Amino acid sequence: MTLSVDERVVQVSTARSMLEEIILSPLDAILILGSGLGGLVDTVKPENIIEYRQIPGFVTSTAPSHAGRLIIGELSGRRIGIMQGRMHLYEGWSPIEIALPIRVLRALGATRLVVTNAAGALNTNFNPGEVMQILDHINLTGQNPLIGPHDDRLGLRFPDMSDAYEGSVQTICQRCFDNAGIPLQRGIYVGITGPSLETSAERRFMRQLGGDAVGMSTVMEVIAAKQAGFEVAGLSAITNKADGGLGQQPDTIEEVLAHAAVAGNKILRVLPSLLRAWELDKKATPV
Repeated sequence: MTLSVDERVVQVSTARSMLEEIILSPLDAILILGSGLGGLVDTVKPENIIEYRQIPGFVTSTAPSHAGRLIIGELSGRRIGIMQGRMHLYEGWSPIEIALPIRVLRALGATRLVVTNAAGALNTNFNPGEVMQILDHINLTGQNPLIGPHDDRLGLRFPDMSDAYEGSVQTICQRCFDNAGIPLQRGIYVGITGPSLETSAERRFMRQLGGDAVGMSTVMEVIAAKQAGFEVAGLSAITNKADGGLGQQPDTIEEVLAHAAVAGNKILRVLPSLLRAWELDKKATPV
């Protein structure tokens, strides 16, 4: 999709105006749900359910288990926007198309983003069904949503990514998982395009690079989010062993989704306390 920078700004403004008429008041936080994690919406009290195809400029998610809709609702007393399903490079969508929802939701007032995904474990100490806190990421897609003509209305031309997943938020997240008695792995997420799963040699290579988990999403969204001014927390649902060792077993989408659901239930148990603690931390931080 080729758009001029003015067209991109207009696209954000048009989608924001349409959504403002529906949701009426600003959002506190955004949650992006990855593969197999759509069930997280079941405990949210929905105010509005909006199909992506109804929102100007949004494209439709075609990945398995991605419903392709924006849910506005309340969780633990906070108004949140939930992207039930996301867009991926492997579906043929451009980085700019993937970035659009992030920019629109930031324009609706949200400043906190919780991004979740399903990921394979490069780290041999990780097991399917566990949750990994994303400390940082490595972008191996060769793509970036900020490439092309720039307009300051979209954010900084050269946003700093050295603390993409804020250290202060990582501390809060770890505390919330500890309080819930849920083990939390910590590591580096490697983003690739997919849709083919990685070869064993590629998995060993990514381990040598310092990766702990690998997936086909998240990186484009987080880059756009940092440019837009979001604080970001990242959580990966570990769905399969992907270390590239001699005992590497073939993966199936059914197993991936099943393990994602197990990890998703753990994330759901912690999410309300995470949002509360994060909000309190923001209020306590001097401006």
